[in-house]
Amino acid sequence: MARPQMMAPICLVENHKDQLSVNQTAIEILDNISQPVVVVAIVGLYRTGKSYLMNRLAGQNHGFPLGSTVQSKTKGIWMWCVPHPTKPKHTLVLLDSEGLGDVEKGDSKNDSWIFALAVLLSSTFVYNSMGTINHQALEQLHYVTELTELIRAKSSPNPDGIKNSTEFVSFFPDFIWAVRDFMLELQIDGETVTEDKYLENALKLIPGDDPRTQEFNLPRECIRRFFPNRKCFVFDKPVHNKTLLRKLETISEDQLDPMFQEQTRAFVSFIFTHAKIKMLREGIKVTGNRLGTLVMTYVDIINSGAVPCLDDAVTTLAQRENSTALQKAAEHYSEQMGQLLRLPTDTLQELLDAHTACEKEAIAVFMEHSFKDEDQQFQKLLLELIDEKKRMFMLKNEEASDQYCQEELNRLSKDFMENISTFSVPGGHRLYLEMRGKIEHDYWQVPRKGVKASEVFQRFLQSQATIESSILKTDTALTAGEEVIAEERAQREAAEKEQELLRQKQEEQQQLMEAQERSHKENHEQLRIKLIQERDQLIEDHKIILENQLQHQKNWLEEGFKKKSEEMCGEIQRLKSDIEEMERTAAPLCTVL
Repeated sequence: MARPQMMAPICLVENHKDQLSVNQTAIEILDNISQPVVVVAIVGLYRTGKSYLMNRLAGQNHGFPLGSTVQSKTKGIWMWCVPHPTKPKHTLVLLDSEGLGDVEKGDSKNDSWIFALAVLLSSTFVYNSMGTINHQALEQLHYVTELTELIRAKSSPNPDGIKNSTEFVSFFPDFIWAVRDFMLELQIDGETVTEDKYLENALKLIPGDDPRTQEFNLPRECIRRFFPNRKCFVFDKPVHNKTLLRKLETISEDQLDPMFQEQTRAFVSFIFTHAKIKMLREGIKVTGNRLGTLVMTYVDIINSGAVPCLDDAVTTLAQRENSTALQKAAEHYSEQMGQLLRLPTDTLQELLDAHTACEKEAIAVFMEHSFKDEDQQFQKLLLELIDEKKRMFMLKNEEASDQYCQEELNRLSKDFMENISTFSVPGGHRLYLEMRGKIEHDYWQVPRKGVKASEVFQRFLQSQATIESSILKTDTALTAGEEVIAEERAQREAAEKEQELLRQKQEEQQQLMEAQERSHKENHEQLRIKLIQERDQLIEDHKIILENQLQHQKNWLEEGFKKKSEEMCGEIQRLKSDIEEMERTAAPLCTVL
């Protein structure tokens, strides 16, 4: 659907007795969204007002259940898809997760998976907490320290934990910390600071290698390494009347605290303006249907007891998407050929020209919707499928031409064949030739006979050979010598017609070979351009990560953590080497398709 309209949220990932499962109805909704998605997920301790913010992003006062008791209302992950208010032809996907730390839960590992799923699926990740960003708040965010145990970037195990964070950064979302019921002044050492500065100050590490210091620093270091793009919003209490607080979704906006209203509007405006499209590496935009595939892939892996691998999930997605892209491209080829061609075509070249144009468009459709097509596996299948469809069009074209030519020839020769006996008279052979010549003349005047024109007429002449020979023998006006000459002429003309037919077949074969060569070049050119674009995007991704790492290293140094700064040198140098190698590489050559 072009502009999805969901009147209310729906559960996307169900969490029943600490077992995750995917709601197929929600997946069907995502499958019908072909637009790019901006995915905003919110997590936090239960009863911290997460759902209220998500409802405001949906432009509603209610939808995600707010709850007014100490029990967590949201189980699993709930989804609300709405048209993006500022990005036309984009869909805003809101994910509201169940409250972390619910005392009614039996398995705390279940919370960790909800947290990890929210990170994996979102392009903007909102962590919601109450009060202030202090050590207790950061301790409650211990889930972020477990991400390297729960997720792998590549199939091989993570060798250095958070120290090797580069691969994760390219997958992870932007990070927003929303601090609710904030009662303090935004000041550090007596100076007023911004919300972002407040967050960065809270994420500062303290020097020391003892276990207690390491435990203190770990969540801060994880946030800094995994989420280089960070933002903070603080919110006053929405209302100071407890009775009104319990009815937050039903009270009018003018009953809310003015400062809270202003802060909420700033948060919503920031999300609408700055929240990015969900992307995979190499510039791959995630659409609604792709998001649905990722959800199913991750939940299946989690339920199997394995660790989700980001690269493997992308490969699984690519397999499905490339299969769909192949189907779309093949259907596009068939539809365009059906629209362009009026069978029979006048010449084979006319059909081949249409084929070349339609194949070029079909390949472009495939390139647009495919990604990570290892060894051009799906593109090769597409070319085979198009070639098979081309042969079918050629066969239909030949059948249409054969049928049309035969019908026209039958019409032109009807009187001739019905009165064939009238030529068995003296001088009948001359009359026969004149009449047959007129049929031939009129036949070649018929337009758009197609590729079988010569072959059909040749069959007609062959069917006349016995008749002509009989007429010759009964034509007493001819001498024996003239009869022999006439037979030799007929044989010579028949041989010439056969040669002409053979020459036409050879010419058509040459046209087919030239069309095949054009197809080959076109495939290579489109693939070359796509590979260059993918390489350029990969370079750009690496440069962004390098810039983040250099800034990170600089921050460590400025804060006095020389050892941590030095630890990053190897990773930074590897990134630089990778970028230099990619930039040195010439335009990639395609494997022969």
